[in-house]
Amino acid sequence: MATPIKRIEKDFLLKVVYDEQIPVMFLKNRTEYTLTLEKPTRAEIYFKSNRIIPGLRIKRKMNLMFDFRGRIISFSTEIISFRDEHIVAAAPEFLYKNLDRSYSRVPSPQDVKIQLLFSGERYSLAYPKVQEFEREMSFGQIVKNVDPKNLTGLIAQMAEWIKGYANGHRLTIFKDVRPASIEERLIAETGKALYLPSTLGSFPNTDPYPRKRLITEEIFRRYMESTGTDPKFLDDAVIRFIRAKFDAGFFSDAWVPIQFQQYVVGYIHLWINKEERTPFNYEVIDTIFQFASVLAFSLKENGYFESGRMRNTPFEGKIIDISVSGVLFAYPHSVISSSLVPESELTVTIMTPNRSLTSNARIVRRYKDSIQGYFGCRFLDMTPEDTRFLFEFIYGRPFTDSDAVFLTGQV
Repeated sequence: MATPIKRIEKDFLLKVVYDEQIPVMFLKNRTEYTLTLEKPTRAEIYFKSNRIIPGLRIKRKMNLMFDFRGRIISFSTEIISFRDEHIVAAAPEFLYKNLDRSYSRVPSPQDVKIQLLFSGERYSLAYPKVQEFEREMSFGQIVKNVDPKNLTGLIAQMAEWIKGYANGHRLTIFKDVRPASIEERLIAETGKALYLPSTLGSFPNTDPYPRKRLITEEIFRRYMESTGTDPKFLDDAVIRFIRAKFDAGFFSDAWVPIQFQQYVVGYIHLWINKEERTPFNYEVIDTIFQFASVLAFSLKENGYFESGRMRNTPFEGKIIDISVSGVLFAYPHSVISSSLVPESELTVTIMTPNRSLTSNARIVRRYKDSIQGYFGCRFLDMTPEDTRFLFEFIYGRPFTDSDAVFLTGQV
């Protein structure tokens, strides 16, 4: 993941770039330009290019990079003015290291287009919707001997397993009911589990899962504030919520969402109301997540979502920038853009005047403005031949060993 460089180190690096005249690389319209700093950087940064760069515009961004002792540093800056080979830009707010892109990105060439197609089936359902989801989980050892299409058998096995760890449980599907309680609304809006190992304690302060799965105290506080709770009463709201569970006789409590694609279709609630039982631990939560994943798959196989299946047709995105490792594209707000969530996968066809190439891609980030959404994708399985072709098309020169050293690794 890209790591911002702290201000002191940033100032040091920019000074070294000036003192040692380290070349800064700028790629535009398949042409590489080499820039050097003409003055020490303060509020503004002064570049001199090795040749005139056509097509520059005031207030346009420039994505730049340089090699410092074998480590690639990247940054963006906004053009203030330019004349001939000289460019004045705003001093960058951040420099970045440890970038997760494999190649430098460049603004889209004018003669390239992309066509996109959702991988797998797509649905439009009347269930609560979240902005991100995990790809299909492993069903795990607990449920490996159950036919996922046998919904009744799966529910029976889940109930039998839960008896060994909880005093009670309830399975709820949001088919005929809408989320109503605080717990239901929380898991429906976040797609995360509400997990209280002990009602004499509090929410987890941290989430140990790589793909965050738990409602932490911070998430709960943000939710309560969004419902109108005054910030000065948030501490009391947390205490009252957990205390109410203890007073009702619950000693350990867990609500795990059942998620199908980006939809929260229901949840599994399990609880302990006898003091002699061992509180829930993460192994219990992991297994309930496995059951939830298989339940979602079983519901699909039994036709619960069939009425919401959508026709999968290709659509075109507007390329913002592109590299050999991925593409950032824009698409107007619509049913399609609302389905473009992190972790979803697409088939991407890149069309150039001489050749088209196709690769699978995964959405890794998204943001939006008032008009459209922006979606950053990482290519997953592009062939070496297509990689070489795309490199030479984007950067306007043959791929060489020195390019590999400069552009691969942590860039």
